Amino acid sequence: SIPMIEAAIRGCGIAYVPENLVSPHIASGRLRLVLDDWSQPFAGYHLYYPSRRQLSPAMAVIVEALRHRI
Repeated sequence: SIPMIEAAIRGCGIAYVPENLVSPHIASGRLRLVLDDWSQPFAGYHLYYPSRRQLSPAMAVIVEALRHRI
């Protein structure tokens, strides 16, 4: 578990974390969203690299893993 989320559940303050990490706690009523108007939607990760021609084998594995991640 994430200490920041656990602290928020215990009432120690506000936790600024991705909503998908706390959605079960929100659904159960242990946590609630605050400052929702100030939260930016997360469209996913973006990966920039200089060229496919000079792509190292390790970087190719990372690109493929991220491309097929659900």
